[in-house]
Amino acid sequence: MELRLLRYFVAVAEERHFGRAAARLHMTQPPLSRAIKHLEGDLGVVLLLRSAAGVELTAAGTSLYAEARTLLDQAEQARARVTSAAGAATLTIGTLADGAGEAGTRLAEAFRRRHPEVSIRFREADFTDPTTGLRTGLVDVALTRSPFDETGISLRTLRSDQVGVVLRSGDPLDGRGPLRLADLDGRPWFQLPDGTDALWREYWNGATPVGERKAGPVVRTVSECLQAVLWNGMVGIAPLGHALPDGLTWAPLTDMPPSPLVVAWMTEQESPLIRSFAWIAVESHR
Repeated sequence: MELRLLRYFVAVAEERHFGRAAARLHMTQPPLSRAIKHLEGDLGVVLLLRSAAGVELTAAGTSLYAEARTLLDQAEQARARVTSAAGAATLTIGTLADGAGEAGTRLAEAFRRRHPEVSIRFREADFTDPTTGLRTGLVDVALTRSPFDETGISLRTLRSDQVGVVLRSGDPLDGRGPLRLADLDGRPWFQLPDGTDALWREYWNGATPVGERKAGPVVRTVSECLQAVLWNGMVGIAPLGHALPDGLTWAPLTDMPPSPLVVAWMTEQESPLIRSFAWIAVESHR
Protein backbone atom coordinates (compact mmCIF):
# COMPACT_ATOMS: atom_id res chain seq x y z
CA MET A 1 0.00 0.00 0.00
CA GLU A 2 1.36 3.40 -0.98
CA LEU A 3 1.36 6.18 1.59
CA ARG A 4 -0.18 8.43 -1.06
CA LEU A 5 -3.23 6.16 -1.34
CA LEU A 6 -3.52 5.94 2.43
CA ARG A 7 -3.54 9.75 2.66
CA TYR A 8 -6.31 9.83 0.07
CA PHE A 9 -8.30 7.23 1.98
CA VAL A 10 -7.88 9.05 5.30
CA ALA A 11 -9.13 12.29 3.73
CA VAL A 12 -12.26 10.57 2.38
CA ALA A 13 -12.82 8.75 5.68
CA GLU A 14 -12.60 11.99 7.66
CA GLU A 15 -14.63 14.14 5.27
CA ARG A 16 -17.21 11.40 4.58
CA HIS A 17 -17.55 12.90 1.11
CA PHE A 18 -15.47 12.54 -2.08
CA GLY A 19 -16.01 16.14 -3.17
CA ARG A 20 -14.86 17.64 0.14
CA ALA A 21 -11.94 15.21 0.33
CA ALA A 22 -10.85 16.14 -3.19
CA ALA A 23 -10.94 19.84 -2.29
CA ARG A 24 -8.92 19.14 0.85
CA LEU A 25 -6.32 17.26 -1.21
CA HIS A 26 -6.27 19.93 -3.94
CA MET A 27 -7.28 17.49 -6.66
CA THR A 28 -10.37 16.69 -8.70
CA GLN A 29 -12.86 14.01 -7.70
CA PRO A 30 -12.43 11.44 -10.55
CA PRO A 31 -8.75 10.59 -9.86
CA LEU A 32 -9.51 10.41 -6.14
CA SER A 33 -12.34 7.95 -6.78
CA ARG A 34 -10.07 5.86 -9.02
CA ALA A 35 -7.35 5.84 -6.34
CA ILE A 36 -9.76 4.56 -3.69
CA LYS A 37 -11.03 1.88 -6.11
CA HIS A 38 -7.42 0.88 -6.73
CA LEU A 39 -6.81 0.62 -2.97
CA GLU A 40 -9.93 -1.52 -2.54
CA GLY A 41 -8.81 -3.76 -5.39
CA ASP A 42 -5.34 -4.07 -3.93
CA LEU A 43 -6.76 -5.14 -0.55
CA GLY A 44 -9.62 -7.18 -1.98
CA VAL A 45 -12.21 -5.56 0.31
CA VAL A 46 -14.87 -2.83 0.15
CA LEU A 47 -13.74 0.10 2.29
CA LEU A 48 -16.54 2.61 1.67
CA LEU A 49 -20.28 2.49 1.16
CA ARG A 50 -21.12 5.17 -1.37
CA SER A 51 -24.42 7.07 -1.58
CA ALA A 52 -25.74 10.39 -2.88
CA ALA A 53 -25.31 11.85 0.61
CA GLY A 54 -21.66 10.83 0.92
CA VAL A 55 -19.81 7.77 2.13
CA GLU A 56 -19.74 5.55 5.21
CA LEU A 57 -16.91 3.30 6.35
CA THR A 58 -17.39 -0.45 6.26
CA ALA A 59 -15.94 -2.59 9.05
CA ALA A 60 -12.86 -3.08 6.89
CA GLY A 61 -12.70 0.66 6.23
CA THR A 62 -12.88 1.47 9.92
CA SER A 63 -10.03 -0.94 10.59
CA LEU A 64 -7.92 0.50 7.78
CA TYR A 65 -8.56 4.07 8.94
CA ALA A 66 -7.03 3.33 12.36
CA GLU A 67 -4.08 1.51 10.78
CA ALA A 68 -3.57 4.21 8.14
CA ARG A 69 -3.50 7.00 10.71
CA THR A 70 -0.84 5.11 12.66
CA LEU A 71 1.24 4.45 9.53
CA LEU A 72 1.02 8.05 8.34
CA ASP A 73 1.95 9.34 11.79
CA GLN A 74 4.95 7.03 11.85
CA ALA A 75 5.97 8.19 8.38
CA GLU A 76 5.77 11.85 9.49
CA GLN A 77 7.85 11.09 12.56
CA ALA A 78 10.43 9.27 10.44
CA ARG A 79 10.69 12.25 8.10
CA ALA A 80 11.05 14.60 11.06
CA ARG A 81 13.83 12.46 12.54
CA VAL A 82 15.68 12.38 9.21
CA THR A 83 15.30 16.15 8.87
CA SER A 84 16.50 16.61 12.43
CA ALA A 85 19.55 14.45 11.74
CA ALA A 86 20.46 16.80 8.91
CA GLY A 87 20.33 19.82 11.23
CA ALA A 88 17.99 21.59 13.62
CA ALA A 89 14.56 22.00 12.06
CA THR A 90 12.83 25.38 12.40
CA LEU A 91 9.22 26.33 11.72
CA THR A 92 8.26 29.99 11.45
CA ILE A 93 4.62 30.67 12.31
CA GLY A 94 2.92 33.86 11.25
CA THR A 95 0.11 35.23 13.38
CA LEU A 96 -2.41 37.99 13.03
CA ALA A 97 -3.03 39.89 16.27
CA ASP A 98 -3.56 37.13 18.85
CA GLY A 99 -3.82 34.29 16.34
CA ALA A 100 -1.43 32.03 18.23
CA GLY A 101 -3.28 32.59 21.50
CA GLU A 102 -6.62 31.99 19.82
CA ALA A 103 -5.38 28.67 18.46
CA GLY A 104 -5.03 27.55 22.08
CA THR A 105 -2.52 25.82 24.28
CA ARG A 106 -3.65 22.38 23.07
CA LEU A 107 -2.02 23.01 19.70
CA ALA A 108 1.29 24.02 21.29
CA GLU A 109 1.29 21.03 23.63
CA ALA A 110 0.36 18.55 20.90
CA PHE A 111 3.00 19.90 18.50
CA ARG A 112 5.72 19.82 21.16
CA ARG A 113 4.89 16.20 21.95
CA ARG A 114 5.09 15.25 18.27
CA HIS A 115 8.07 17.41 17.31
CA PRO A 116 10.18 18.20 20.40
CA GLU A 117 13.24 18.75 18.21
CA VAL A 118 11.71 21.56 16.14
CA SER A 119 12.53 25.16 17.00
CA ILE A 120 9.50 27.48 16.66
CA ARG A 121 9.70 31.12 15.67
CA PHE A 122 6.82 33.59 15.55
CA ARG A 123 6.17 36.62 13.39
CA GLU A 124 3.20 38.83 14.19
CA ALA A 125 1.77 40.70 11.21
CA ASP A 126 -0.60 43.64 11.07
CA PHE A 127 -3.90 44.04 9.22
CA THR A 128 -2.19 44.93 5.94
CA ASP A 129 -1.30 41.26 5.32
CA PRO A 130 -3.83 38.62 6.39
CA THR A 131 -1.43 35.90 5.12
CA THR A 132 1.08 37.13 7.75
CA GLY A 133 4.02 36.86 5.36
CA LEU A 134 3.29 33.60 3.51
CA ARG A 135 3.53 35.11 0.03
CA THR A 136 6.78 36.92 0.80
CA GLY A 137 8.37 33.81 2.32
CA LEU A 138 8.70 35.34 5.78
CA VAL A 139 6.78 32.49 7.43
CA ASP A 140 6.22 28.80 6.78
CA VAL A 141 2.68 28.56 8.10
CA ALA A 142 0.08 31.06 9.33
CA LEU A 143 -2.52 31.13 12.09
CA THR A 144 -4.81 33.81 10.77
CA ARG A 145 -8.35 34.62 9.71
CA SER A 146 -10.03 34.46 6.32
CA PRO A 147 -11.37 35.58 3.88
CA PHE A 148 -8.46 36.63 1.71
CA ASP A 149 -7.15 35.76 -1.75
CA GLU A 150 -6.31 32.04 -1.50
CA THR A 151 -4.51 31.75 -4.82
CA GLY A 152 -1.59 29.36 -4.29
CA ILE A 153 -2.46 28.92 -0.62
CA SER A 154 -3.76 25.83 1.18
CA LEU A 155 -5.79 26.31 4.33
CA ARG A 156 -7.86 24.44 6.89
CA THR A 157 -10.55 26.04 9.03
CA LEU A 158 -10.03 25.50 12.75
CA ARG A 159 -13.24 27.16 13.89
CA SER A 160 -15.60 30.03 13.01
CA ASP A 161 -16.35 32.80 15.49
CA GLN A 162 -19.27 35.20 15.70
CA VAL A 163 -18.37 38.80 15.05
CA GLY A 164 -19.40 41.72 17.22
CA VAL A 165 -19.06 45.47 17.32
CA VAL A 166 -16.76 47.09 19.86
CA LEU A 167 -18.37 50.11 21.50
CA ARG A 168 -17.31 52.68 24.03
CA SER A 169 -19.13 52.23 27.34
CA GLY A 170 -22.03 54.64 27.41
CA ASP A 171 -22.37 54.69 23.61
CA PRO A 172 -26.02 55.14 22.53
CA LEU A 173 -25.93 51.56 21.20
CA ASP A 174 -24.47 50.17 24.45
CA GLY A 175 -26.94 47.89 26.21
CA ARG A 176 -29.30 47.49 23.27
CA GLY A 177 -28.35 43.86 22.85
CA PRO A 178 -27.61 42.23 19.49
CA LEU A 179 -27.20 44.71 16.65
CA ARG A 180 -27.43 44.67 12.87
CA LEU A 181 -25.05 46.36 10.44
CA ALA A 182 -27.79 48.86 9.61
CA ASP A 183 -27.62 50.08 13.22
CA LEU A 184 -24.11 51.32 12.45
CA ASP A 185 -25.06 53.42 9.43
CA GLY A 186 -23.63 56.89 9.60
CA ARG A 187 -20.93 55.95 12.09
CA PRO A 188 -17.25 56.43 11.17
CA TRP A 189 -15.80 53.09 10.05
CA PHE A 190 -12.22 51.94 10.28
CA GLN A 191 -10.28 51.85 7.03
CA LEU A 192 -7.50 49.42 6.09
CA PRO A 193 -4.45 50.73 4.21
CA ASP A 194 -4.49 50.94 0.42
CA GLY A 195 -3.14 47.80 -1.18
CA THR A 196 -4.61 45.50 1.48
CA ASP A 197 -6.16 42.27 0.15
CA ALA A 198 -9.53 43.19 -1.44
CA LEU A 199 -11.53 40.30 0.04
CA TRP A 200 -10.09 41.05 3.48
CA ARG A 201 -10.95 44.77 3.24
CA GLU A 202 -14.50 44.06 2.09
CA TYR A 203 -15.18 41.63 4.93
CA TRP A 204 -13.98 43.99 7.66
CA ASN A 205 -15.87 46.82 5.97
CA GLY A 206 -19.10 45.02 6.83
CA ALA A 207 -19.44 43.46 3.36
CA THR A 208 -19.94 46.96 1.98
CA PRO A 209 -17.76 48.18 -0.91
CA VAL A 210 -14.91 50.38 0.25
CA GLY A 211 -15.89 54.03 0.03
CA GLU A 212 -19.59 53.53 0.74
CA ARG A 213 -19.24 53.89 4.49
CA LYS A 214 -18.28 57.02 6.40
CA ALA A 215 -14.51 56.84 6.52
CA GLY A 216 -12.75 56.66 9.85
CA PRO A 217 -9.03 56.44 10.53
CA VAL A 218 -6.68 54.02 8.79
CA VAL A 219 -5.65 51.29 11.24
CA ARG A 220 -3.04 48.56 11.12
CA THR A 221 -3.27 46.83 14.51
CA VAL A 222 -5.83 45.70 17.08
CA SER A 223 -4.46 48.22 19.57
CA GLU A 224 -5.00 51.09 17.11
CA CYS A 225 -8.60 49.96 16.62
CA LEU A 226 -9.38 49.73 20.33
CA GLN A 227 -7.80 53.07 21.16
CA ALA A 228 -9.73 54.79 18.35
CA VAL A 229 -12.99 53.37 19.73
CA LEU A 230 -12.07 54.39 23.29
CA TRP A 231 -10.91 57.91 22.47
CA ASN A 232 -12.97 58.85 19.39
CA GLY A 233 -16.06 56.61 19.46
CA MET A 234 -15.25 54.89 16.17
CA VAL A 235 -16.95 51.68 15.07
CA GLY A 236 -14.78 48.60 15.42
CA ILE A 237 -15.72 45.02 14.62
CA ALA A 238 -13.88 41.91 15.74
CA PRO A 239 -14.47 38.25 16.62
CA LEU A 240 -16.35 38.00 19.91
CA GLY A 241 -14.35 36.81 22.87
CA HIS A 242 -11.32 39.08 22.73
CA ALA A 243 -10.48 40.67 26.06
CA LEU A 244 -11.38 44.37 26.03
CA PRO A 245 -9.78 47.15 28.08
CA ASP A 246 -11.84 49.05 30.62
CA GLY A 247 -14.22 51.48 28.97
CA LEU A 248 -15.12 49.24 26.04
CA THR A 249 -17.90 46.71 25.57
CA TRP A 250 -19.22 44.18 23.04
CA ALA A 251 -22.48 43.85 21.11
CA PRO A 252 -23.03 40.86 18.79
CA LEU A 253 -23.72 41.56 15.10
CA THR A 254 -26.46 39.21 13.94
CA ASP A 255 -26.06 39.73 10.17
CA MET A 256 -22.26 39.66 9.94
CA PRO A 257 -20.82 36.38 8.58
CA PRO A 258 -18.68 34.43 11.08
CA SER A 259 -14.92 34.96 11.09
CA PRO A 260 -13.00 31.71 10.35
CA LEU A 261 -9.78 31.03 12.24
CA VAL A 262 -7.55 29.11 9.82
CA VAL A 263 -4.15 27.51 9.44
CA ALA A 264 -2.64 28.33 6.05
CA TRP A 265 0.51 27.68 4.04
CA MET A 266 1.84 28.10 0.50
CA THR A 267 0.80 25.01 -1.46
CA GLU A 268 4.06 24.76 -3.40
CA GLN A 269 6.09 25.04 -0.19
CA GLU A 270 4.24 22.24 1.62
CA SER A 271 6.59 19.97 3.56
CA PRO A 272 6.08 17.04 5.93
CA LEU A 273 6.60 19.39 8.88
CA ILE A 274 4.06 21.93 7.61
CA ARG A 275 1.59 19.16 6.83
CA SER A 276 2.07 17.75 10.32
CA PHE A 277 1.54 21.18 11.92
CA ALA A 278 -1.69 21.70 9.96
CA TRP A 279 -3.00 18.25 10.87
CA ILE A 280 -2.21 18.77 14.57
CA ALA A 281 -3.90 22.19 14.46
CA VAL A 282 -7.08 20.71 13.00
CA GLU A 283 -7.07 17.77 15.41
CA SER A 284 -6.59 20.05 18.41
CA HIS A 285 -9.79 21.91 17.46
CA ARG A 286 -12.02 18.90 16.90
